[in-house]
Amino acid sequence: MPARLLSIPAVAAALDVDRRTVYRFIAAGELPVVDLRTGTKRSRVRVPAAGLEEFIASRLVASPRARR
Repeated sequence: MPARLLSIPAVAAALDVDRRTVYRFIAAGELPVVDLRTGTKRSRVRVPAAGLEEFIASRLVASPRARR
């Protein structure tokens, strides 16, 4: 089964952040991308759904224990 690829706006919506923030995560190497460039036109990148899930999982934090 082929990997599901998400557009930058879809990733931004899933993370509830601006598209520029998604591009920063990509530039920092935190989010993987697939480049669908065709010829000399602008790059068209997509984020694999599995890569987004891994990114989210890597940022999960345990909730602090309730204070007594």
